[in-house]
Amino acid sequence: MDKTSPSSQSGIEVAKSQTAPANEAIHVLNLYQTADKIYTRSLEGFYRSLRRWTWIPMLASYFLIPWLHINGRQAVWFDLAERKFHIFWLTLWPQDLPFLAALLIISAFGLFTITNLAGRVWCGFSCPQTVWTSIFIAVEEWFEGDRNKRIKLDAQPWTLNKLARKSAVQLCWLLISLATGLTFVGYFNPVRDLVPDLFQLSISGAALFWMLLFTALTWANAGLMREQICLYVCPYARFQSVMFDSDTLIVSYDKARGESRGSRKIQQDPAELGLGDCVDCTLCVQVCPTGIDIRDGLQYECISCGLCIDACNTVMEKMHYPNGLISFTTENVLEKGTQFRLLRPRLLAYFAVLVLMCTVFVYEISSRVALEIDVVRDRNMLYRVTEEGFVENSYKLKINNMDQRDHHYRISVTSDQGLVYRGQSEVGVAEGEVVEMLVRLLLPLDQIEKANAEVEFIVTATTDAALQNSEKSRFIAPLKNSN
Repeated sequence: MDKTSPSSQSGIEVAKSQTAPANEAIHVLNLYQTADKIYTRSLEGFYRSLRRWTWIPMLASYFLIPWLHINGRQAVWFDLAERKFHIFWLTLWPQDLPFLAALLIISAFGLFTITNLAGRVWCGFSCPQTVWTSIFIAVEEWFEGDRNKRIKLDAQPWTLNKLARKSAVQLCWLLISLATGLTFVGYFNPVRDLVPDLFQLSISGAALFWMLLFTALTWANAGLMREQICLYVCPYARFQSVMFDSDTLIVSYDKARGESRGSRKIQQDPAELGLGDCVDCTLCVQVCPTGIDIRDGLQYECISCGLCIDACNTVMEKMHYPNGLISFTTENVLEKGTQFRLLRPRLLAYFAVLVLMCTVFVYEISSRVALEIDVVRDRNMLYRVTEEGFVENSYKLKINNMDQRDHHYRISVTSDQGLVYRGQSEVGVAEGEVVEMLVRLLLPLDQIEKANAEVEFIVTATTDAALQNSEKSRFIAPLKNSN
């Protein structure tokens, strides 16, 4: 592994104390040591291109979606002030948070399914930490050159050339981080208002705080900490192995074919030299974003990005050896020589549960009624007997239009008694608005059959009969023999 401080490879130092007996040693354990910077080499290949084409739609979606408008509003907007979550043509309210929770659970289970199939491909191809780190490294390569040039530049004393290159890198990192933070805040505040406010210095304090916070986090995570996030912060690396089995596709080195390692000329037969196919060029280490040697076996630091495969295949082609010394393969294929087994009980179980969860989620979302009503009976008075000989109950009716269109609603009441409804029979409610009204139910004294009867309030949109909801309540009346 190529790092700036090769001497710092062990946290244990052994020293002899002048005061201790000659046959004893003092062991000093360094619990903390400075992480050495990893200089990754850039090599083209299949997996590098695949990563790039994976990132393009992700980055485009992240930065462009807040600028899209649907029905006169931002396409994706988490309006915390109004407690509304606009996701394209769907608007979710606080009472719909179980849908968001379910979506997170489905996403996590989907990640588990992918992990059982192909290891940590999420980390290597789609994780934001990986994506932004790669962008920052590309900026370094643009201004400072390839791997060897960056190592030499860091080793040189400070000059105007070094200062200019380092400053250009930091400036680009800052601009990328600022765009990232601004876009993130734009999902919670209308981005078309946020950007002009920023340049006019009229942005709110809360928006400015969160924008600067996420700018700083992006700069630190992708620019300074990089692989340290994957190695020490991210919990996924710690429990991923429980989802692996012997048929999980992982980045693996074929020891039987590669050992013993050693350099040789292209024309030389490795068998005559007693060598395997590995030429010990260390390119697989130099391209690794986390700086590990995949030839040492599977390690939790491996993010399954496949860059070591590209590097090794490049060398194999130059040496006229077959590709695949390092490849995405399984433990059973390497050790037992079996064929890759896609259809296996564990993976099928994961997939079946995932399909079931997605089906239920889609059904619940599609059958969701974008109308909520709430009926609260006046508890200050059980009932009131009017001068006209009626028993009267008062209610507070709340109508919440959760649809993305304005609607007029018709209000009706059903009961097993001859109740008379008094109040607005129709009401208009704008998109995303809540209307409250007081209504009354009356029953003639001579028609009382129950002292506690069930009533149901029904609210129906006049323009869409399918947009209907109901809420049950109680009608309280005196007993017939009460004075």
